[in-house]
Amino acid sequence: MATNVTKVPAAATQATPQEMTPPRTVLRDHPIEMALFNNTGFITFVWLAVRLWLGVQWVRFGWDKINNPQWMDGTKISGFWKTSLAQYGKPNSNVAYDWYAGFLKGMMDNGSQTWFGPLVAWAELIGGILLIVGLFTGLVALLLAFMNFNYMLAGSSGLNPVFLVLAILLVLAWKNAGWWGLDRFVLPALGPPGQPGSLFRRRTVLVPVRSTDSQPGSSSSG
Repeated sequence: MATNVTKVPAAATQATPQEMTPPRTVLRDHPIEMALFNNTGFITFVWLAVRLWLGVQWVRFGWDKINNPQWMDGTKISGFWKTSLAQYGKPNSNVAYDWYAGFLKGMMDNGSQTWFGPLVAWAELIGGILLIVGLFTGLVALLLAFMNFNYMLAGSSGLNPVFLVLAILLVLAWKNAGWWGLDRFVLPALGPPGQPGSLFRRRTVLVPVRSTDSQPGSSSSG
């Protein structure tokens, strides 16, 4: 009994790299996320209000610290550390974590209050100014949120939870929180991570080239 066999070229049986790559799941942005963090409409005025209020608060606190000699020489923050460590280990202690208590003790033993106090004061002032002008809003808000987090770990509450929540929102809204500010011009110039912005893109200059087939004044002889 004869069987018809059709030969298939070997190249046709080999899968291309695109076919061998497993399909990837593309996660689309939620409409709420798009409206809050990827929109340049009315929401940018909301972020402007949050940015200005938070920035003014940080400027005020930082300016008060800079004009306080006890803060600039480290006495104030050293007393804050001592109070936090004195309560450690007691019921309802403000410092709840061993590693953070060890961190504060190490800072005190090394005399770090002499430079850490001025660092905190200037960081608050400069961070607040950058929020007000809308420059590197997401990064600045992240650093200020880290400061709030440390204040809370050391047992200071007050406005820190409110500041922390607002700073996290500004971090999430890093694309449009500075729309009414310098970020509107600086971020496109720098570009997102991994993609050069307009400041780093190479510009191609087109130079017209004249044709050499016919020269002016040339004549043909028969």
